[in-house]
Amino acid sequence: LKVYMRTHIMRRYQKFLNQHQGPFVNVETCTSEIRSRNIVSETGDCKPVNSFIRAGEGAIAAVCSGGTQLYYNRNLFQSGTPFSVVTCRLQSGQWPNCEYYRGRLSTRYIVLGCEHGWPVHYQVM
Repeated sequence: LKVYMRTHIMRRYQKFLNQHQGPFVNVETCTSEIRSRNIVSETGDCKPVNSFIRAGEGAIAAVCSGGTQLYYNRNLFQSGTPFSVVTCRLQSGQWPNCEYYRGRLSTRYIVLGCEHGWPVHYQVM
C-alpha cells in the first residue's frame, strides 16, 4: 500500500476505535463517553445513535479477517461470534451539550466495514 493510503486507512481506523470501541463502557456512561471522545454526527451535531463494542482492539479487528463477508457489499463483514454492545440514543441538547438516554446493552453479531483488513465503519443492521 502506498504511504498515503496506509495513513488514510489508519486515520479512519483510529476514528472508528474512538467512536465504537469501549471495553469498559456501560449503560450509565453514554453521555460522558460520547462527550469525552468528542463524537459528533457527519454534520458536527449531536450524533443520534452511537454503539460501543465492549471488546478489545484485537477481537474487533479480527472481524475483518475472520468474519463472514456479506454478499451485498464486499466490504462488510459479520462477526462469527456475538459481541456485547452498548447502544446510546440521543435524548436532547445541541452540541456540545448532548444528553443521551441510559444505554441499551445487547449481545449481537456485529457488521463492520473494512478497508485493507482494518475496521473503519460500524454498520447498523
